[in-house]
Amino acid sequence: MPQLWQGRASKAVDSRVNDFNSSIRFDARMIEQDIQGSLVHSAMLGRQGIISQQDVDDIHKGLHSILENLHSGALEIDPNAEDVHTFVEQTLTVRVGDAGKRLHTGRSRNDQVALDIRLNLRAASEHLQGQIKELINVLCDQAEKGAGYVMPGYTHLQRAQPVTFGHQLMAYAWMLLRDLQRFEDATARMDAQCPLGSGALAGTTYPLDRFYTAEQLGFAAPCGNSIDGVSDRDFCIELCSAMATCMMHLSRLSEEIILWCSWEFKFIELDDAFTTGSSIMPQKKNPDVTELIRGKTGRVYGDLNTLLVMMKGIPLAYDKDMQEDKEAIFDAVDTLELCLRTVTPMLATMTPLPANMRRAAAKGFINATDCADYLTKKGMPFRDAYKTVGQLVAQCVREDKSLADLTLEEYKTHSDVFENDVYEAIDLKTCVRGRKVIGGPAPEEVTRQISVIEKFVSEHKVQE
Repeated sequence: MPQLWQGRASKAVDSRVNDFNSSIRFDARMIEQDIQGSLVHSAMLGRQGIISQQDVDDIHKGLHSILENLHSGALEIDPNAEDVHTFVEQTLTVRVGDAGKRLHTGRSRNDQVALDIRLNLRAASEHLQGQIKELINVLCDQAEKGAGYVMPGYTHLQRAQPVTFGHQLMAYAWMLLRDLQRFEDATARMDAQCPLGSGALAGTTYPLDRFYTAEQLGFAAPCGNSIDGVSDRDFCIELCSAMATCMMHLSRLSEEIILWCSWEFKFIELDDAFTTGSSIMPQKKNPDVTELIRGKTGRVYGDLNTLLVMMKGIPLAYDKDMQEDKEAIFDAVDTLELCLRTVTPMLATMTPLPANMRRAAAKGFINATDCADYLTKKGMPFRDAYKTVGQLVAQCVREDKSLADLTLEEYKTHSDVFENDVYEAIDLKTCVRGRKVIGGPAPEEVTRQISVIEKFVSEHKVQE
């Protein structure tokens, strides 16, 4: 296909430059958005009397036929085309003649691509938000089942205080809820201003109705400055940042799953459909899905860094560097989509092993803080209580005992404040049930958190 910009040059471009310059292999995915923008742009040109209504009708007929043929498989995108915009316009011109040549009136590829990528990412964001909601719902379902499963909570990967399996899972549900909000916020800013009508950088002398095109394409208003409309990709960076943050949360969750399904923990069992085996060790059941998510997180971080570095030194307005935005942002979208699509059914089918959680919770003195609180509630200053319980723990370590194994006489050698009710106070179920503070691990509080998040997710509507 000939280039849209031919006319100025005195010789043909070297084939190697054509290959280097071409973006069709990655911007072809924007073809539906390109056609959508062209339909609205041509309708506006007709409304403004810039082109005839007959031209508008011909253009629309031709664009719809291209779209139909693409969906049916009767038309394939030419891999030799310079970009998707060239392919659409030249295919249209072949079908409808001179009317197709008038489509680009008052428009540049600069504002055209700035529009197309926004429309494409809007659809991608809507889809990803839907996937995040599905994952949150799965976490809530598993948390509801595990609201009473006592397990150790960790700091520094050391057993710290008693929590529940449901409480642990809800921590990730809250993280993902904020991810959902970040996607919503980023998309809302992206949809605030429509770049179409900015032209190459300085607008146009044609009497365009930019408010009409903005409204028809789902934007709040035209962009306020034509140079800004074509020369920034901050909306890509912001959305990619939201994706990178979501991947970070998925990676942390994946690390937990990897630990929990190891024989050293064995808090959960993954369904066979979401694990692999070893070519040499027949006993192995590997959590490959979660390991790949950890690895792919670095990939999305790289996409974000690509966008930031690409943009940091570009002068106004449009520069060819910006062609590199698509591969990075599309890769981030595809990677996150794949991870969400895979991790959600994996978590839905995992089996908690509460007996193993309970056995782990019985070790590591995770009720030590509760023992100190017991003394404090009986009038002992907390720092004195802290020291006393530390001495008790040291004794238990020396004698290979737990706090529950100590006799009352042994307790009283450290403080006369101890009475028989200390055993009830340090019972793990008591420890968990007593933590009824908002956000805590008590089963009823976990259940409340679940209801709050499920209500938010059910009422959440993706902006269109």
